[in-house]
Amino acid sequence: MSDLSAFSLAGKRILVTGANTGIGQGIAASVARAGGAVIGVGRSAMDETAEKVAAMGGRFEAVAADLGEPAAAAAMLDRVWDESGPLDGLVNNAGIIRRADAVELTEADWDEVMDINLKTVFRLSQSFARRVLAQPGRRGKIVNIASVLSFQGGIRVASYTASKHGVLGLTRLLACEWASKGINVNGIAPGYIETNNTEALRADPDRSAAILGRIPAARWGQPGDIGDAAVFLLAPASDYMHGAVMPVDGGWLAR
Repeated sequence: MSDLSAFSLAGKRILVTGANTGIGQGIAASVARAGGAVIGVGRSAMDETAEKVAAMGGRFEAVAADLGEPAAAAAMLDRVWDESGPLDGLVNNAGIIRRADAVELTEADWDEVMDINLKTVFRLSQSFARRVLAQPGRRGKIVNIASVLSFQGGIRVASYTASKHGVLGLTRLLACEWASKGINVNGIAPGYIETNNTEALRADPDRSAAILGRIPAARWGQPGDIGDAAVFLLAPASDYMHGAVMPVDGGWLAR
């Protein structure tokens, strides 16, 4: 294996949830640049992502799905596998956030966040693993998008923080069960990235300045920063990594 082939996704099919915007779009573009074919999943149009993948010379397949229904999400993965071919990697990126003081957070907001951010992550991983394990000799890689709030409490994001702590624990649990069976399960903990989820923070001058002032890299992250880390965890270079959740946060957790 050459140095470059260790980081190549040539010939690999990678399913990326939440690929219509933000971090998911960045991951899709990075996967395409590394030679992989992207199956993008989302509930809204992914034309912009398709264009970015095409610009990298990659192949993109759009799949419409409501990831707020965990059982339907699992069925979607099985359908993709049956109709367009086996998958080599799964990136559980789709997530939502609801901001409110803990005493005001509604049960509906709690349940919606937990369903998409945690339950669907488990159901998709479960479906992917069942397919991989059913074919002796097949390998697979799962990358879960956690958060710096997998390690910290945050403020006004109770359901999001709980869900991302859950993603951290689930990543470790699944790695323990599947590492010896040909499936790598790892994660990425993004810091403060310029996406729709952080738009409210960036629009608040005081909050934005406070966040930026704590980041050693002195900038907000870009979706491509997460995408390139995902490529590493999907590529052969990370074959001996299991249960790791890598912060990609400009140094946020180090301060």
